[in-house]
Amino acid sequence: MASPPTSLVFKVRRYEPELISPAKPVPRELKLLSDIDDQEGLRFHIPVIQFYRYNPSMKGKDPAKIVKEALAKALVFYYPLAGRLREGPARKLMVDCNGEGILFVEGDADVSIEEFGEALHPPFPCLEELIFDVPGSSAVLNSPLILVQVTRLRCGGFILALRLNHTMADAQGLVQFMSAVGEMARGATVPSLQPVWGRHVLFARDPPHVTRTHREYDEVPDSKGTIIPLDDMAHRSFFFGSAEISAIRRFVPPHLRNCSTFEILTACLWRLRTIALRPDPEEEMRIICIINSRGKSNSFVPKGYYGNAFAFPVAVATAKELKENPLGFAVEKVREVKAGVDGEYMKSVADLMVVKGRPHFTVVRSYLVSDVTRAGFGELDIGWGMPAYGGPAKGGVGAIPGVASFYIPLKNTKGEEGILVPLCLPAPAMERFVKQLDSMLKDQNTPSSSLIISAL
Repeated sequence: MASPPTSLVFKVRRYEPELISPAKPVPRELKLLSDIDDQEGLRFHIPVIQFYRYNPSMKGKDPAKIVKEALAKALVFYYPLAGRLREGPARKLMVDCNGEGILFVEGDADVSIEEFGEALHPPFPCLEELIFDVPGSSAVLNSPLILVQVTRLRCGGFILALRLNHTMADAQGLVQFMSAVGEMARGATVPSLQPVWGRHVLFARDPPHVTRTHREYDEVPDSKGTIIPLDDMAHRSFFFGSAEISAIRRFVPPHLRNCSTFEILTACLWRLRTIALRPDPEEEMRIICIINSRGKSNSFVPKGYYGNAFAFPVAVATAKELKENPLGFAVEKVREVKAGVDGEYMKSVADLMVVKGRPHFTVVRSYLVSDVTRAGFGELDIGWGMPAYGGPAKGGVGAIPGVASFYIPLKNTKGEEGILVPLCLPAPAMERFVKQLDSMLKDQNTPSSSLIISAL
């Protein structure tokens, strides 16, 4: 696949930022977040980006004006998102539903969608121009909970980028809100799916009672300096289609051949990333899998709930075990933690948050993966049809950069459906990772050089 021109440089001519409040009066009240929402590991802003091509049927219509009006209408139903976070005793977060509004930025760029490359995917050039960090807007407390920027392009298309305070919603919750915005933009007066606040379903019990093992919150000293250094980082995106997944599956023993794409890809990345980083053989390496509890056994998350409803279960193995054992070893580890998340697990996490003071998940020697292939970002229609790209704006986001990767649905220039994985590693480790991946795929005539579809 041809690489996009990562040398693309442009500026966005921005209007003054403004606050968008709900279009009608909304209740003024304090609403508590759940004990899953307000953990330390979610106290950051996460960027999402949507590219929309020119649509002749919308000629003469201003996307910024339409999005702005649709946001105001949707906020009537999602009015807590127009409020501000406050922190109470024991670090408990709550929303002051004051209707103050979300932040909106409008701009123009003398660039076309085509200049971003044949297939749109992160990392995107000049991202800081497309999601402008309005001074004073990125604090977790007492700041707008969402920032939206609409950038009109020379080709007649536009980019809708946003930044969400992650304590308020997960990927599915954000898509639910943006779907309501899309419906309003297309003429609806009420969302087809009514939002449910309902954060009490993930409150800690009284008294709190931790019933599961949660190694994702282990206190691990970084005695050997193995948190990834942030200097000289390489950012690359890899495409895994059916041929690549089949090639990796060859390394899995017969009794695990029915494992899911998520399980095999996660195990593979965990193992190769570990080998590439060259840690001490006896050091424990961690793979954190974001697992959504919606639809799981004894889940009590109601339909329409837009809060965070996922856990960070972790698999742990030494670097030596991952390197010397076949891939099936890592697959079994991933399957085990994935299967353990149910309603009781979520309650146990909520209880642990209260008992331990809302800790951050362990980042030492950790790698986190989040599968957003089914979140629905690519289906958000705000009048211009489906986006040419919709989803996370970059990998490695969070309080600790470089730890996380997303699994993003992508159709490559050949029309093949697959998964895009943005990866962030120190440059020397990235080179070793590519060689390891190439070695796995060499017999299938699928060199990793063809998988690397962008690099910065």
